[in-house]
Amino acid sequence: MADEHKHEESSLPNSDPTVEIVERESLMEKISEKIHHHKGDSSSSDDESEKKPSSPSSLKSKVYRLFGRERPVHKVLGGGKPADIFMWKNKKMSGGVLGGATVAWVLFELMEYHLLTLLSHVMIVALAVLFLWSNATMFIHKSPPKIPEVHIPEEPLLQLASGLRIEINRGFSSLHEIASGRDLKKFLSALFGLWILSILGGCCSFLTLAYIALVLLFTVPLVYDKYEDKVDSYGEKAMAELKKHYAVLDAKLLSKIPRGPSKDKKKD
Repeated sequence: MADEHKHEESSLPNSDPTVEIVERESLMEKISEKIHHHKGDSSSSDDESEKKPSSPSSLKSKVYRLFGRERPVHKVLGGGKPADIFMWKNKKMSGGVLGGATVAWVLFELMEYHLLTLLSHVMIVALAVLFLWSNATMFIHKSPPKIPEVHIPEEPLLQLASGLRIEINRGFSSLHEIASGRDLKKFLSALFGLWILSILGGCCSFLTLAYIALVLLFTVPLVYDKYEDKVDSYGEKAMAELKKHYAVLDAKLLSKIPRGPSKDKKKD
């Protein structure tokens, strides 16, 4: 028994170093696996972040928009109820406005009805009907018609007047800048636009031009909003061609024309 006990004591010290070495190796392997796993996750996350496409806003900012537009069509038209009418958000209201404008154009342009005559006839008929109806109710013992009182609100008129004032002042400042001879491109654009207006004015009356402009407001923004990308791509190509032709014209002719003093020179 003593010999067996001594043998066991002598065998225990021999087995301890190997066990410790095995445990250390397994521990080191686990640590190395964790380190490699962490590096792989970080590298994969970096790759995914690099592969992610840019945000939609950054992509939209790089896309060419007609006339340098940065806002939606609804916002360009001013937003609110007028833009809703032009964009056919409320189909009944839009149809009513366009239908009323069409009726007015037919009456005044095709039938050659005068505005003052039309208003006078409408007022005669309305007043006669209401007067006879109010007096007839006394004989048939019925309540007289309730005629609503019409009041024009002050706030919408002030907003309209303020908006018109801002746009008129902006137009005057543009005309002043063009007439001062600082921007040749604006000058040529203004001449071309006025020339087109003179041609259109010789072909049709002012009322017809106003009706055409109204019809365009009800159709062009809606079609453009629906096919925005296609129209912008064609517009980009057209603008590139126009810039090429303008560069050639500027190099041969426009650059030789003397211009007025710039704003910076005047300030100095």
